[in-house]
Amino acid sequence: MLFSNEERRRIAAGEITLAFRHWKRPQAKAGARHRLAPFGMIEIIDVAEQTAPVTGEDAREAGFASREVLAADIEKYAKRYPGNVLYRVRFSFVEDVDPRSVSAATDALTADDVATIASKLDRMDARSTSGAWTRETLRLIAEHPARRAGDLADMAGRERLEFKRDVRKLKELGLTLSLEVGYELSPRGRAFVAATPTTA
Repeated sequence: MLFSNEERRRIAAGEITLAFRHWKRPQAKAGARHRLAPFGMIEIIDVAEQTAPVTGEDAREAGFASREVLAADIEKYAKRYPGNVLYRVRFSFVEDVDPRSVSAATDALTADDVATIASKLDRMDARSTSGAWTRETLRLIAEHPARRAGDLADMAGRERLEFKRDVRKLKELGLTLSLEVGYELSPRGRAFVAATPTTA
């Protein structure tokens, strides 16, 4: 599940415990854990179709100022994803930290750290059938945070799904973070790009 930077902060603080999502089918299930970079993780408590009107209590738990504001937000995304089903997802913040989140939040890189990351990126480029892509993708995300994946793919001259798949590989290295829309470099990613300006 994707959340904005502010939502992630508020979830970690225990201020948000509920989210509404428009999906064709459930994309989360009870008991599953999801990364909440760079804070830790969330554990899904319950996923159910939302058939009744939302309430003021729903709004408070989802981090909205009022029922009306929440309803307007739901309507906005209903128009964006016509035909999808509205689900309510209840979750809790988990103190256990995903090691990948720790890695992403670490911006104190040694020369060996930089060399190790560079070596991994070189191998990823070498295995690609479409040529070197890692540094260009990092550069695009650095220059266009929160930009739609489709827009970034067009800038890179690549197919959208292939581009998103490759960004996930960078995320596994702790170099990028997924936003509600698009991506941004993690602290680790920014530190790596700053340490390798000739390849950014």
